[in-house]
Amino acid sequence: MLFACKNKLSDVTAIDFSDTLPDVSARDIEFTFSDSAKIQLRLSGPLMHSYEGEEPYMVFPEGFRVEFFDSLLNITATITGDYGIHYREKKFMEARQNVVVTNFETGERLDTEELIWDLKLKKIYSNKFVKITSEDGVLFGDGLEAEQDFSKRRIINPTGEIEVKDDDE
Repeated sequence: MLFACKNKLSDVTAIDFSDTLPDVSARDIEFTFSDSAKIQLRLSGPLMHSYEGEEPYMVFPEGFRVEFFDSLLNITATITGDYGIHYREKKFMEARQNVVVTNFETGERLDTEELIWDLKLKKIYSNKFVKITSEDGVLFGDGLEAEQDFSKRRIINPTGEIEVKDDDE
């Protein structure tokens, strides 16, 4: 069987692809964000597409990494994912597929498939299944709300086993 279609060349060239093509594409990018001359975090990725317009955004189709720093420039936490979208004006980022948040100060790790990071509020959210691993055990939940460095959190419908240490020890 053979299939074919026929279009006039003028019809094909009249199609406007400008809303689907990125304004800028770059490989091996790295953005450093600072406040009062102190580095707060670094965002990097192997590929970034930037789209301008009323609501500018950047897409990281091959994954990304965010590193948070303390005042001595030690990495305190990271967020990684296989796919990300950063909305510049709204100041939030969506992370999807194999999202991992690691807090190096507590040794805790969060695994989920989707995460929202609100840069203005410095919070992360997920309405998807989450797994939190620490030296005390593993917790599971139907979502969470936490500080962006994963230092404080609230887990939705938590289950699992953890070791609770007595303060007298």
